[in-house]
Amino acid sequence: MKAIRIAAHGGPEVLDLVDVDLPPPGPGEIRIRHAAIGLNFVDTYQRGGLYPMQLPSGLGLEAAGTVEAVGDGVSRFSVGERAGYCNGPPGAYAEAANVPADKAVRLPDGISDEVAAAAMLKGLTAHYLLTKTYRVAPGQTILFHAAAGGVGTIACAWAKHLGATVIGTVGSDAKAELARAHDCDHPIVYTREDFVARTRELTGGAGVPVVYDSVGADTFDKSLDCLAVRGTLVSFGNASGPPKPLNLLLLSQKGSLYVTRPTLVHHYMTPEDLDAGAKALFEVIENGVVKIEINQRYALADIAEAHKALESRKTTGATVLFP
Repeated sequence: MKAIRIAAHGGPEVLDLVDVDLPPPGPGEIRIRHAAIGLNFVDTYQRGGLYPMQLPSGLGLEAAGTVEAVGDGVSRFSVGERAGYCNGPPGAYAEAANVPADKAVRLPDGISDEVAAAAMLKGLTAHYLLTKTYRVAPGQTILFHAAAGGVGTIACAWAKHLGATVIGTVGSDAKAELARAHDCDHPIVYTREDFVARTRELTGGAGVPVVYDSVGADTFDKSLDCLAVRGTLVSFGNASGPPKPLNLLLLSQKGSLYVTRPTLVHHYMTPEDLDAGAKALFEVIENGVVKIEINQRYALADIAEAHKALESRKTTGATVLFP
C-alpha cells in the first residue's frame, strides 16, 4: 500500500510517499481501509521533532473507513463495519492501518467518513477541554484562542451550547466572520487589537475564569493577564512554539492562578471513556450544534503542501486527506 514515512525530523520536505507492506492485524487489532484521513497540528509537532518519535516512522493519528480484518481476541468490531480513530500510534497517513480495537470507535450512519476524519481528534479535544479539563458552566465567559481553527470552531459552538459567552482571538477579519458563524460572540482580531484589554473590557474588568490556548509562545503570557482571580490557563498546543519556562511566583502575583497542559490520551484511557466522548461528539454534530467545516482537501501525495498551509496559518476549519 501507499503510505507516508519520515526518516528524520524536519520540515515538510521529510515527508515521503512510499510503498509498504501491511501485515495482518495482530491480537487486539483491526485493519481499517481508509476513506479519509485527518490533518492536525500535532502531526507537525511529531514531524518536526517537538514531540520526538522513534524513526523511521509513519505519521498521522486520525482516519476513518471500513474494517476489513480483525485480529485474535477482537469482539468490539466486525468486518464491514465503519470505524474511525484518532488516538492510536502514528500511521494514519496511509491507505490502511492496523490499530488497537480499543482505540477505535464505531461510526453512526449520520456521520460520514469525511466528517469523522475531520472531526474526531479536534472534536474530542474540544470535548475534554470544555467538560473535563475545565468544566464550563452556564453564564460563564471564556476566552478561546485560534477561534477560527479546527478545534476553535468546534469548541466555540459547543461552549455556546453549554451556556457560555465566548470570546475568541483570530488573525484576520475573514477569520473573525468564520468564528462568528460558529457562535463566537466576540471575535478579537489580535493583529490590531489588544486581546487582554478587550477581554477585560468585555468582562467589566474581572477577566475570564478560563483561557484555552493552543497558540503557545505568542499568547501564553498575555493569556495569564486575561484570567480572573483563581482562573485557569489551559495550554494545549504550541502553534507558535512552546512557551518559555514559567516563573511559578507569577501565578500567585496574578491572582492565585492555575496552569495545566492536558493531552487527549489521558482523558480517554479506556474504551468506555472513548465511546462516551465520541457519542457526545457525534450527537452535537448530528443535532446541528456543531458544524464541521472542511475547508481544505488534499490528496495524500500532496501532504507536504498540506503541512505548509497548516503551519503558515492559511487554513481554517478542518483539512482532510484522501488516499
